[in-house]
Order: sequence, then structure tokens, then C-alpha cells
Amino acid sequence: MNIDHIEAFLYVVHYKSIHKAANALFLSQPTVTARIKSLERELNVELFHRDGRSVILSDKGKDFVPFATQIVQTFQQGKKQLEETQESDEVCIGTNGVTAQYFLAYALPKWKNDFPHLRFQIITGSTAVILEKLQSHQIHLGLIQYVHREGICNELLLSNAVKLVMHHEHPFKQQKQIKAKELAQQKMVFFECGAFDWNYVHKMFEVEGVTANIEVRTDHLEVAKEFIRTKEYMSFLPHLCVKKELESGEFVEIDVKHLLDMNQHIFLTYKNKETLAPAFWKTIVETAVQFESIQENLN
Repeated sequence: MNIDHIEAFLYVVHYKSIHKAANALFLSQPTVTARIKSLERELNVELFHRDGRSVILSDKGKDFVPFATQIVQTFQQGKKQLEETQESDEVCIGTNGVTAQYFLAYALPKWKNDFPHLRFQIITGSTAVILEKLQSHQIHLGLIQYVHREGICNELLLSNAVKLVMHHEHPFKQQKQIKAKELAQQKMVFFECGAFDWNYVHKMFEVEGVTANIEVRTDHLEVAKEFIRTKEYMSFLPHLCVKKELESGEFVEIDVKHLLDMNQHIFLTYKNKETLAPAFWKTIVETAVQFESIQENLN
């Protein structure tokens, strides 16, 4: 049974005219007529009564309408599913700004070299926003913090140490074994990039019965850095983000390893790996390994 013949039948039913159905299908009127007759021969029934140029749905035709509708809908749903699982020329990635700025800036040229036919779209946002887009099939994969959600897969991809930093002219005098109580007296700017579990930081202060003096919260990395440059604030930031400032001596690290050892974990998050070629998924992981190896050698 030809799906085009069934579709032509439904169009004639809808428009109550072979001429109008032909226009809607961008076909000639004889072609639509031929398809209807072929379907009638296959079903061995008369679907329409002809009265000059008019067509009237027969009783058998009325009985066939719900089945024809179901056949076409099932076909269209199957076609859509196949299209979604075919390899796409455009890869849409959702991530936080830090990962986009540092890891993807390194990775994308390599991915493009290995897969020259691919085009990339980068969407930045919070973990919640990226997860929503992932679930609604707006993106192929996310590079975000771990999420526990049915139907969502997480693979650890990157780890990035989080450093407590301040300007080198900040008045705070660091001690070898600094206490959380002393840090709680300092102004802090919290950089909320959607990839940290700040509960660890809060618990560090809670252990000694104090609260962090968080005067500013921002989701913009450069804003956090500018507050540090005022020489009044300190902040927990991903090492990659402040590597240049630490190397140049503009920023200095406050050693809190005895109090807190926190990492920014980025997971490769997805719903269905079949949306992209297996070789591409493998390349993502290999590039992350190379990226972390380079960073370790530079430290």
C-alpha cells in the first residue's frame, strides 16, 4: 500500500475536491485521480461517488478514514524519529560560560579538523537551563555539572581545581594554617557559574560556627575578577580562569587545602548517543584528556 495514495485520499476527504487537493499537494489533478483509483483497486472498494466534478465520500470511504489517518500519522512519527537519530551536520552544545571559554575554545578547532562537515552551535546557561534544552531535544549534549534525572546520562569529562584568590595588594596577610573564622571576616564575591557545589564552601565556615561574608554574587567571570582587582575582595574561582593572573602575580592564591579541596566537575551529559556519530563522542573524551594533560604540564 502506497503512503502517497493514502495521503491523497485524506486530502480529497479534507478538501471535498480533487482539484483543491491537487493544489494543496502541488500535484496535477490527473495524478491525484490516478492515486485514488489505485487505492480503490487495492482495497477493492469505491471510496468516493463521482458526480461530475464533485466527489462524495462513500460509506466504505467513511469507514476507511480513521485507518488511513492512523497509517499516515504513524508513518510521519516514524519518519521524524529516524530523522532525529540520523547524524546531524550541526552539533548543538549547551554549557556554562567557563567551559565554553576555556575548554571549547581549545576543543572545537580540533573537532572541526577531524569532522570538517560539522557545524557547531554553543548555547551557554545555567545547569537548569541546559538540562531543559537537553530534555526538549534543543541540544545534542551538555557540558554541565552532574544532574540526576531519569533518562539523562552523565559521564565525568573534566575536573578543574577551584582556588581561593585575591589581589596581590589585598591587605589580608596569609598565614600557613589559616582558619575559616579569619576568612569569614573578609569580603567575598561568589562566582556562580552553575558548576560548583557551594555547599562545601558554606560547610567549611559552618564547622567553626561562622558565616562567609558574601557581599556580591555574580554569574559573570570578568565581573568577579574586577571585584578582586579592587583589592578588597577574594573569591573562589576555577584555576583555568585565573591561571594567567596567578602566573603574572596580579592575583595570589590563598592556601585553604587544609580546610577545603574543591574541584569543578564537568560532565558530558546526554539523552541519546545515537544522535551523533560514535567517532565524535570518542573524540570529545580524547580531547578532554589531552586538555587536562596540557594544563597539568603547565602547572
